[in-house]
Amino acid sequence: MCGIVGYTGKQSAITPLIEGLRRLEYRGYDSAGIALGTPNKLFIEKRAGKLANLEAELGVKIPTAQSGIGHTRWATHGGPTDRNAHPHVDNEGKLAVIHNGIIENYTQLRTELESRGHKFESETDTESVAHLLSDLRKSHKGDLSAAMREAAKYLRGSFTLLAIHSDAPTIIVGVRRNSPLVVGLGDGENFMASDVAAFIDYTKRAVELGQDHVVTMTPSAISITDLEGNAVVPKEYEITWDASAAQKGGFSHFMLKEIFEQPKAVADTLVGRLDENNHIVLDELHLSKQEIQNLKKIVVLACGTAYHAGMLAKYAIEKWAKITVEVELASEFRYRDPLIDSQTLVIAISQSGETMDTLMALRHAKSAGARILAVCNTNSSTIPRESDAVLYTHAGPEIAVASTKAFLTQVIAVYLIGLHLAQERVVLTGVQVKEIFNELLELPSKIEQILETVEPLRELTRGFAQSTSVLFLGRNVGFPVALEGALKLKELAYMHAEGFAGGELKHGPIALIEEGTPVIAILPASHEHGLDEKMLSNIQEVKARGALVIVIAQESAVVTGATHIIRIPDAPSLLQPVLATVPLQVFAYEMAVARGNDVDQPRNLAKSVTVE
Repeated sequence: MCGIVGYTGKQSAITPLIEGLRRLEYRGYDSAGIALGTPNKLFIEKRAGKLANLEAELGVKIPTAQSGIGHTRWATHGGPTDRNAHPHVDNEGKLAVIHNGIIENYTQLRTELESRGHKFESETDTESVAHLLSDLRKSHKGDLSAAMREAAKYLRGSFTLLAIHSDAPTIIVGVRRNSPLVVGLGDGENFMASDVAAFIDYTKRAVELGQDHVVTMTPSAISITDLEGNAVVPKEYEITWDASAAQKGGFSHFMLKEIFEQPKAVADTLVGRLDENNHIVLDELHLSKQEIQNLKKIVVLACGTAYHAGMLAKYAIEKWAKITVEVELASEFRYRDPLIDSQTLVIAISQSGETMDTLMALRHAKSAGARILAVCNTNSSTIPRESDAVLYTHAGPEIAVASTKAFLTQVIAVYLIGLHLAQERVVLTGVQVKEIFNELLELPSKIEQILETVEPLRELTRGFAQSTSVLFLGRNVGFPVALEGALKLKELAYMHAEGFAGGELKHGPIALIEEGTPVIAILPASHEHGLDEKMLSNIQEVKARGALVIVIAQESAVVTGATHIIRIPDAPSLLQPVLATVPLQVFAYEMAVARGNDVDQPRNLAKSVTVE
């Protein structure tokens, strides 16, 4: 959940460290700190609150140093205070550690270290690692890399650790277990960070690190070993997006920029996915036609917004491919006895590829013999590496904590999977697949159309800024959209918001309706089963009890009973969620702005949930 960055090289370390932390602040903004590699004793500065607090404290007192480590924190053990901010140091002030994750056996470790005379200054689990490394380094005659290998064997939990010592300040040592760490390779300088965004201004060459790999970094070289000290050959790759993609580009917030990037993100996810023979091209799946035909069921694992994309996957895959799909909250999946085997395909959806709940559920499914397909936006992250196959969404960097373009591209990705499975199982013909694919290709321009006419919605939203609760209604594929709309509003506006299936309204939720309650209803695109008529009845029910009803409806739909209507372009029923979600994103964004909230960094949240 935290952002970490390390630098050693030819320039003053403070610039790449602060720039890197600014890029990583979306991962945690409870506090920030740095340790600079000055001789005799490290220079340490850290402050609670956002990075700006640290920068203000640094002022002009920064010493000259060409190496250092930096951290932005999302608090787990110990509150967001100056004392609990990272880095944490040993009692000599010569060794500093930063940490992302949780040390599960820190209580036992702290007791042992205190019995040996170590004095603790914080409430964190991380400080115990600083004292442990200090002792181990001495026993290894000053070898910090050997100390880190031994420490990692002792520690339980999920963690990325970076350490620096003033006796050899140009050396930074890192290790990762169930938590992200990537190395950037520069010219006479090298980087470590929890996300490539931290060093994208300086290099596009990166190295992926595997589980329990220890990396030792100097200005001129890196070396990687396993915990036994055996050398690991670095696997280098190129970062395919540039620094400008992580800038606001004239928008007031990253979230607004990312909302407006959705037409391109959706288009990029569709590029090259249909060949001249009308076949969906998903070579990444590594599943033969026979294996696909032998599948008994599909299980989708995801959390939060990705879970809503998984719900839409169920509708599409079951309709197109005629195979049973179960959608599971990854955080709950392994705490029962799920029925999966070698004829089960598990689709794990994660924007970051580091979501700990999803990763642990994936491992559980894999141990039972299931095939794993990851849907992810982050190249070479842990979930894709541990899966049998990966379908990347090509959304580009998503900096705002509340997901927008990552969600839409996840939906497109699972739709592509559904079409591919349908074709391989001979449920849909090439002509039928091409027709659906062409409708998918029309979505970017339709999203653009919504965004070009969004100003009245933004103005309308500001009128609801003082509301205490907003309810969302949907039926069929509109139900996951309602859940996603409610989640966005909770994340950003800090207000009560709930999504309900329209048919469940009379089973309890209608009791929440009172005079003036805003209700947002997604009118189904389909006349099948009378879904649209049923939703219109739901609208009348809440209106009769005093609700102010905002209806999201297609251009051709006839709407009655609405207080306000938000029109979206016509689209087939299964594709409507891609369009209907966009106004809900704008509604949540504008509500947060109107209420004076921090849009990109909402309280208590971080972008990548790397702890359980």
